[in-house]
Amino acid sequence: MAADLGDLTAFAAVARAGGFRDAARQTGGSASGLSEAVRRLEQKLGVRLLNRTTRSVVPTEAGARLLDRLGPALGEVEAALDVVNGFRDRPAGTLRLNVPVSAARLVLPRIVPPFLAAYPDIRLEVIAEDSFVDVLAAGCDAGIRYGERLEQDMIAIPIGPRRQSFAVAAAPAYLDRHGRPTHPRDLLNHACLRGQFSSGAMTTWEFERDGEVVKVDPTGPLLVRVGAATDLAVDAAIAGTGIIQLFEDWLRPHLDSGALEPVLEPWWQHFSGPFLYYPGRRHVPAPLRAFIDFTRSFGVWA
Repeated sequence: MAADLGDLTAFAAVARAGGFRDAARQTGGSASGLSEAVRRLEQKLGVRLLNRTTRSVVPTEAGARLLDRLGPALGEVEAALDVVNGFRDRPAGTLRLNVPVSAARLVLPRIVPPFLAAYPDIRLEVIAEDSFVDVLAAGCDAGIRYGERLEQDMIAIPIGPRRQSFAVAAAPAYLDRHGRPTHPRDLLNHACLRGQFSSGAMTTWEFERDGEVVKVDPTGPLLVRVGAATDLAVDAAIAGTGIIQLFEDWLRPHLDSGALEPVLEPWWQHFSGPFLYYPGRRHVPAPLRAFIDFTRSFGVWA
């Protein structure tokens, strides 16, 4: 009852992605091709592996058992095939990264273009989101996270700037109308533009000066999903709608142009930069190894 390896791989991709379309996007195939592969596998095994509805695709009990045993086996197959990659003049294959939107905007633009130019046989897929998913479960090779978000049993190497800040700013016209805060608690009397994670948690506005830490929970007329709609909040701040808190590097162009004015700058909180992290107990694919080495060549950013 030997099953085709391609059909098994297709089943695993669909089961992990939770749907044929998402799996097709992740694998570069087609939804119809994946559907046909799963159908062949189910027919050969004589058991249904996936429960399909109009909204989702979920493994049956048999499918879940198969996926549990199949995952490590497929990983070993990929590792075995990737060994051959080491004999190529240039690494080839697909590298999948799961990163926060801030990293996609502030870190990767400096690295990705020269990396792809140096390794033209590597295809890079970047999934940018702020839900902090399990990178392996999401079918990714590595991720970018900040120190407090790193998972256990992962290898982490610095990537991007090693020192970052959360800046607070507003349009000069807004501050002329409503006054300039001199202490973080003054923000409670201002219109503040807030962010919310996909989990529903609100971003915390935290400040620090001379060892004093102050946390405030201001309110305002605009609430945006972190990452996906952050630029909307920036545009609203420039238009004079209220005060925004965001990565300093994100706001820096508008601070330099004068469109936004720094607020409470002595209180801005500094923190360490992000890390590239990946599993430490499994074979490192050649595309990921190339990316790790290339990232290290950038050294430590100021």
